[in-house]
Amino acid sequence: MRRDLAEAIVAARAARRPVALLTWLATGAQRLAAPGDDAGLGDVLADAFRRDHSGTVETPDGELFIRVYNPPLRMIVIGAVHTAQYLVPLAKMGGYDVTIVDPRTAFAADARFPDMRLIAQWPDEVLPDLRLDARTAVVALTHDPKIDDVALGLALASDAFYIGALGSTRTHAKRRDRLRTQGVAEAALGRIHAPIGLDIGAQGPAEIALSIMGQVTAVLRGKAG
Repeated sequence: MRRDLAEAIVAARAARRPVALLTWLATGAQRLAAPGDDAGLGDVLADAFRRDHSGTVETPDGELFIRVYNPPLRMIVIGAVHTAQYLVPLAKMGGYDVTIVDPRTAFAADARFPDMRLIAQWPDEVLPDLRLDARTAVVALTHDPKIDDVALGLALASDAFYIGALGSTRTHAKRRDRLRTQGVAEAALGRIHAPIGLDIGAQGPAEIALSIMGQVTAVLRGKAG
């Protein structure tokens, strides 16, 4: 790999920008591509980014090896609640870097979430600095509008690939009304997955966590779920 390409990949990783190294096997020619670049590959490049999949594809110019360098996945959990205690280990096993945000210090306690990144502050004090991007999932679990609504508003203004919120259909209808009054557009409201999680008939926090992780994965991989 040329030095300039290696330096560009390092810079992209530091800035949490996805990038792929394209190598034409017959000639050894190389260049970098980002999501949205056509590169004459149709959906192949987009699919490689979405699935975190590196491999060889056939092109009109011969065999091409695509090496994907995606930023690490992140999950921002709003609410250090019981369901989060089950969701966090699932997310970590799935390769997510997890941050828990909850201003309520009785919930955001190290004893409840050992060895986890806990931030006992309000979402509007934290989320702008976390740089929510297209490799970030935001999961709102507090059931407290004073906390969840603020987090959702900020998430909807970002490129987060997944935004979900705990609560019934009736609760979510009221939530949408509140967010509308704050100026959130109808199209943006449609990005919220609520009631959160896949409909697997989940009972209790462990099964709810499983349904959430399943839905996050489905959205990440471009499946309907």
